[in-house]
Order: sequence, then structure tokens, then C-alpha cells
Amino acid sequence: MAYLNLYRHALAHNYRFLQNLFGQDHMHWGVVSKLLCGNRIYLQELLNLGIREIHDSRVSNLKTIKQLNADVQTVYIKPPAKRSIPSIIKYADVSMNTELDTLKLLSAEAVKQGKIHKVIIMVEMGDLREGVMGEHLVHFYESVFELPGIEIVGLGTNLNCLHGVMPSTDKLIQLSLYKQIIELTFKREIPWISGGTSVTIPLLLNKQLPKEVNHFRVGETLYFGLDLFTGEVIPGMRDDVLELFTEIIEITEKPMVPIGELAANPQGVTLDIDPELYGKTSVRAIVDVGSLDIDPKYLVYDENDWSSQPILIFG
Repeated sequence: MAYLNLYRHALAHNYRFLQNLFGQDHMHWGVVSKLLCGNRIYLQELLNLGIREIHDSRVSNLKTIKQLNADVQTVYIKPPAKRSIPSIIKYADVSMNTELDTLKLLSAEAVKQGKIHKVIIMVEMGDLREGVMGEHLVHFYESVFELPGIEIVGLGTNLNCLHGVMPSTDKLIQLSLYKQIIELTFKREIPWISGGTSVTIPLLLNKQLPKEVNHFRVGETLYFGLDLFTGEVIPGMRDDVLELFTEIIEITEKPMVPIGELAANPQGVTLDIDPELYGKTSVRAIVDVGSLDIDPKYLVYDENDWSSQPILIFG
């Protein structure tokens, strides 16, 4: 059976690197835990680091976090589905929102549960995922800022999450200007500009981040140490926090070209045949982990372990 190792010393190293990076500018940040799929052992390792804010896209995972440590601030990082609102109010201290009707339901449920629920209003900045359009933002804020049981603590945005639009200094300056407009219009302070995810960290490292951006949501860089602009490991960070172990369940020399009429495979891909491969063979290894578990293109193996350098097939 395949299994995943998490190396706590490597995780702690990357956490300290990020804690120092954000601490230099007194920034708030939280750890995105959705990669860990609610595993109590791994979540406890996060909490053992002293993390005070954890973000996730599944309410069940936030419930587990609250069971492990009720004092940790939990953030639900996708727009709430209406059927999940009672659980979101119960287990998420903060949620990200874009719809007035949803916020009214959150307000009513927060009042019902006797809570103040914090909200980050997400703003559309070009990637066309969730977000209020900029020209509608002032009116949207006016409609929600006095809802009972709701406290607006930030404006945020998601970039590079759907169409690959990268964060830039100009886009984050625009987000900061929206904050200034709302604060001047309504005489209300908005504490956070949550413009930072792992993909925004290179702007911070290169001193290109507007100073108004003061809240980060970090997952990938913590676990893999990556600069998502270059795909390289950030100097001073580690890429060995997680390691997958899997067993070879078949290893056989077979033809390199399939035999028979070709159609799309289960992933929707139709193979293009290279005529030069006819008559050639390769060693093919089937391992006990599949494409539903992990994208094979992100896996590497030590070629020194394979004298014949087999092709890996994920079963």
C-alpha cells in the first residue's frame, strides 16, 4: 500500500523561514491545510509549530482543527455553499465571500449561534475565479457592512488559481486603492488586504509588494519550498517535506507501441504514435498509486534505483 511521509524537521524549517519573512514586515499569515485532507496526525504537526491561523476549503477539515485546538483561527477559503452555512459559522471564524444573499444567510446564522463571523470580501482582479467586480465593490460593501453578526476584516483576491493570471505590483496596488476608497467613503477601517498566496511570495522577496498587502494564505510554498514564478526552490527553503512511498506490483518488458485501434484513454488523451518506436520495447512498471491520488508529472524517482530505467504506469 502506498503511503506518504511528512518530515517534521523539514516542515519546521520552512515554517521558520516564512515566519521570519512575514515577521520582518509585521504581516499576518495563515497556513492552507487542504493538502493534508484532514489527517489528524499531520494537522497536529502544523499546530505543534505554533501556527495560530489555518485555512481550508472543507468544513470537515476545519471541524477537525477546532477539535484539536479550539483557539486556532480557522478560515474557510472558498465562497460558502448555502447548505453548508450552519457548519461554516460553527467551525470557521472567517470566510471569503462574494454574494450578498450568502452574506445575509451567514448573518442570520451567526446571530442564531450567538457569534460574530468575520468576512473577507473577495475582489475580481482578472483571473475570473470568485470576486466582486471592482465597479460594484462600494455598493456591495454598503449592502453588507452593517449586517448583524458579520464583521468585515479584509479585502482579498485570488490570482493564478483558474486562468493563470499572475500577481503583479500593479494589480495589488489596485486592490489597495479599493481598500482606501471604502475606508474614506464609509469611515470604517478594513484591517487586512489579503492579496497574498504562495504565488505572491516572490514579489515580497523581490521588494515589489505594496506595503498595504498585509495578509498571506500559504500552502504550496510551505510544503514544497517553491517559487511559483520560476518553479525553482526558494533559496533557504526545503523541498523534502513530503515523500511518497509506493510498491511496484508489476514490472515487465513490453512493446513501446500499443496494439489495436486507439481511442481516448480514461484521462481523455489519444496517443500519437511515433513510427520510430515500432519494434522497440521498454521495461514498464505498474505501481500501486493512481492518477486520482497524484498527478504523475509531479513525481520524480531516483534513476540510480532502476538499472533499466522503466516507464512508470500508475494503476
